[in-house]
Amino acid sequence: MSNNCAISNNTNVDLDFDRKHIWHPYTSTVSPLTCYPVESAQGVEIVLEDGRKLVDGMSSWWSTIHGYNHPALNQAAKNQIDKMSHVMFGGITHKPAVDLCQKLLSIAPSSLNHVFLSDSGSVAVEVSLKMALQYWHSKGEKRSKFLALRNGYHGDTFAAMSVTDPDNSMHSLYKGFLPQHVFSQAPSIGFYQQWDESCLDDIKHQVASHHTDIAAIILEPIVQGAGGMRIYHPNYLKGVRALCDQYGLLLIADEIATGLGRTGKMFACEHAEIEPDILCIGKAITGGYVTLAATLTTSHVANTVCEGEAGCFMHGPTFMGNPLACSIANASLDLLATGEWIQQVRNIESYFAKTLPSLTKYERVKEVRWLGAIGVVEARTPVNMETIQKAFVDAGVWIRPFGKLIYIMPPYIIDTHSLDKLIEAIRLTLDRSDCFQS
Repeated sequence: MSNNCAISNNTNVDLDFDRKHIWHPYTSTVSPLTCYPVESAQGVEIVLEDGRKLVDGMSSWWSTIHGYNHPALNQAAKNQIDKMSHVMFGGITHKPAVDLCQKLLSIAPSSLNHVFLSDSGSVAVEVSLKMALQYWHSKGEKRSKFLALRNGYHGDTFAAMSVTDPDNSMHSLYKGFLPQHVFSQAPSIGFYQQWDESCLDDIKHQVASHHTDIAAIILEPIVQGAGGMRIYHPNYLKGVRALCDQYGLLLIADEIATGLGRTGKMFACEHAEIEPDILCIGKAITGGYVTLAATLTTSHVANTVCEGEAGCFMHGPTFMGNPLACSIANASLDLLATGEWIQQVRNIESYFAKTLPSLTKYERVKEVRWLGAIGVVEARTPVNMETIQKAFVDAGVWIRPFGKLIYIMPPYIIDTHSLDKLIEAIRLTLDRSDCFQS
């Protein structure tokens, strides 16, 4: 049955149709936020249909680390698409997937030597949780609980939501519908602060109380992303690894957001010099071109899973090992292999260290923090999304805050001039009361 939606032949985006019929992320259909039509993107800039250019401070949700329209990634896509865009991965393999897995294992912690490819970050987390559950099932134990951190975030699918903070997150309304897991207080000591061993007291208590029911501890190493952009001390991560070793628990590191250079290390776990039993990678793996993710684990975990009743790992996404995505990911990892990202991220971190502290003079700023190519301004009150988004666009930047957090995670290739533009735009909004809720 027709819904009476006429098809527009206009070359511009039909914003009226978009507003009435297209459901955007975290947006109401009753009172949708304004959407800005994009014509193209190049380097660190998003180009709107009206010709305005916006410096991208978000890397398209932290994925476009090399910038937009990169010639090496474009060429990888073009080279692959004429051969095959996709074939099923069951019973078939191909060079793009094999090459990608070789490259991932060459940069990942040395104890990880099995790669399971999937479609997205949330699915990579789902895979990690299923691996842990099936690991214990194979050992004859039906452990059904996970230990996660308050203020954590692991994705929007159901198992991923269940290990996301049930009280202090966007998923709190699903409490009661999701499996109930064990949650420990979030790390309270910042990355650059003096370490205090008492920071581990609560998680030690939780593990001691529940370790016979827990399949794994899952956390975001060093940086808790969408749960609050909290940057914590590496010694906390060391302590959690020691707890897992003491009690024989698996450690899952969700590096969807932090992996592949974002914190100044290839993986955030390196700040603490620890290795997880299972590692999740996503977002930046294809440089922001197409969706792809991976879950890496040890031979011990993989073999234990497969020695059990099922005889294999019971998961297999339709687009697993997609050749087009793998080819682009190979080109993205080749760019990282040059090592240029290391100095690029250092430059961004140095810039944040010089500029972000000056924003604390504004009364509405509670705190600023930074690490690698991550800069965070925490306000005392939530932003007014419609107003602040327009203010940023009018200032020639693309920054997408949430709650009380104005944060920037730009492409690694960004220069000082573009960073200046991002910081100045934040300054302008901090001067405007209409950009914040009272």
